[in-house]
Amino acid sequence: MRIIIAGAGEVGTHLAKLLSRENMEISLLDESAENLGDLSATYDILTKVGNPTSIHDLNDLGVKNCDLFISVTPHETENMTACLIANSLGAKRTLARIDNYEYLLPENRKFFEKMGLNHLIYPEVLAANNIVESLRTNWMRYHFTLCEGALELCVVKIRTGAPVIGKPFRSGYYSHGNYRIVAIKRLNETIIPNGDDCVQEGDLVYAICTREQIHFMREQMGKPKREIKNIVFFGGGRITLKAVMSLPEGKEVKIIEPDRKQCQYISEKLPDALVIHAEASDMETLINEGIQDADAVVAVMESSESNIFACLAAKRFGVRKTIAEIESIDYIPMAEGLDIGAVLNKKTITASYIYQMLLGANVRNLANADAEVVEFAAKEGAPITSDCIKNLDLPSDANIGGIVRAGEGILVNGDTRILPGDQVVVFCKSHALRKLERFFK
Repeated sequence: MRIIIAGAGEVGTHLAKLLSRENMEISLLDESAENLGDLSATYDILTKVGNPTSIHDLNDLGVKNCDLFISVTPHETENMTACLIANSLGAKRTLARIDNYEYLLPENRKFFEKMGLNHLIYPEVLAANNIVESLRTNWMRYHFTLCEGALELCVVKIRTGAPVIGKPFRSGYYSHGNYRIVAIKRLNETIIPNGDDCVQEGDLVYAICTREQIHFMREQMGKPKREIKNIVFFGGGRITLKAVMSLPEGKEVKIIEPDRKQCQYISEKLPDALVIHAEASDMETLINEGIQDADAVVAVMESSESNIFACLAAKRFGVRKTIAEIESIDYIPMAEGLDIGAVLNKKTITASYIYQMLLGANVRNLANADAEVVEFAAKEGAPITSDCIKNLDLPSDANIGGIVRAGEGILVNGDTRILPGDQVVVFCKSHALRKLERFFK
């Protein structure tokens, strides 16, 4: 597949890096040579300095033979114009990053489809959906539904006193078959556990289970069940607007916003929310407004530093659930190291969404770990069906978490034998993906 990506910002660059591992022909176009840097020397990516709305530059990149043209510059008009030109020049499909929610309405989507704009993506909406899901599954850091709901991937931060701490995998403690730990992120290292490993305090644990066993796993991970009712948002921008509109009924929402005009605007849009004109750093106001009584704090201001500070302050006041938007991808490891709660980056969310859309629902990149969750179909005669799992000599950086057989999610162990027709969920480090594929061919 030939793909041209216009815009070498963090979205375009992150997406190009992801796709460069998939045996695709990737071209990255940007007006700034500095943005492109030495990507072509480090990754299998063709880079070109040029204008995404220039017919000459698009033709020079071979847009007429392009299977997909993606424009993810910071400018909506430029993205849409570039896609329309690319379509006219022969690109088979196009995708544009947009900033106008109206364009996503079903009737407008059909209009743009006729014009040659096949896909529209709005990062703020994706981020808002991510916030709502994070508040719903509030004892987890991240949550993913796999195989159309047959299996769940839960990512949990392990705190002092959790029952799972210090239990070696070979001890038999995890032989209950109710959930399966497939990976551990410890500091900046992603670990595929073996028999000698054990969970430690501070680990980020990736576990697969069925929906029926989520409550059992929550107890094992030492997480009490809490209802999120009182939510404080720092920042009254588009992400906050979309998130609050998508929250279920019965939530009490306060929004802290320093700009008076924006306060008036969001008060009109969200009449049931209490909008407070104040700075996030105004501790006296925050105490007077009851931040210490909040069940959750969501910091989505323009400044990553301000969001980190707001979540750290909320933690000091005893708020259990905090979510911080971090604009720079480079800041994510530092933010996670500060233990500020769930970290939200709309750029990696956007890039991962496009990545999953291109490869189908069977591949999900995890931006917060050097890993992927892949859903493989086991075919008749494939090596994966030749023996039980413990005898298959799978890559050391891969772990089969579960299978779906006849619509039922089933956790696996070393003695499990995969049958033709099974849907197999594998957690693996990114570099092991190609080695895994041969087991399913």
